[in-house]
Amino acid sequence: MIITVDGPAGSGKSTTAKAVAQILGFKYLDTGAMYRAVTLKFIRERVDLANTSMVESILAQTEINLQYAGNSLRVLLNGEEVTESIRSMEVNKMVSQVSEIPEVRRFLVPLQREFATGEDLIAEGRDIGTVVFPNAELKIFMIATENERANRRHRELAEKGDKSQLNDIRESIIKRDQIDSNRRHSPLLKADDAIVIDTTKLDFKTQVEMIVSLFKKRIAVKKLV
Repeated sequence: MIITVDGPAGSGKSTTAKAVAQILGFKYLDTGAMYRAVTLKFIRERVDLANTSMVESILAQTEINLQYAGNSLRVLLNGEEVTESIRSMEVNKMVSQVSEIPEVRRFLVPLQREFATGEDLIAEGRDIGTVVFPNAELKIFMIATENERANRRHRELAEKGDKSQLNDIRESIIKRDQIDSNRRHSPLLKADDAIVIDTTKLDFKTQVEMIVSLFKKRIAVKKLV
């Protein structure tokens, strides 16, 4: 059984998907963390994103592992833990540009599908229900207003000691939305059969309960077929 959760930055995908996975006993896949890890690698290697040969060369030297302990995620980049580093503002500003590179998507999508082999899985990202797992049994598309998403990201960064300004974060989110929605390869789109959840005015507990309830209803219907 696969549940997909797609949506723009700051809509609540990651925290909600992790909580749902914990409740249902599902494996959790944060595909955004994988793109962020590649972005961090490119930043460190000063990769020219327009240079396909350079991109492919660095990808060939890149190994990404996701390790879970309960509800905690550790992201390893070539054996180094980068769990916090991939959430920096520098990575935030560049990750959408990296994500739209076809070679990067061809590198990561097979890894994402391999992660789901033989597993009950909830995966979150931007093209999970449309590209990575188009046959998923339940698809969710989460949204929220730009202001609400910016406020959430600002609080998240502030808790980690990042002093990025709210206006800068809002502009970054708007720019990222534009890039993600308009890129040629695997754009941010709602799957035709996805259920939309607007989290702008929802508390965390409610949005988690909504997805768990939708899953249970989907299972009940499946048993009747």
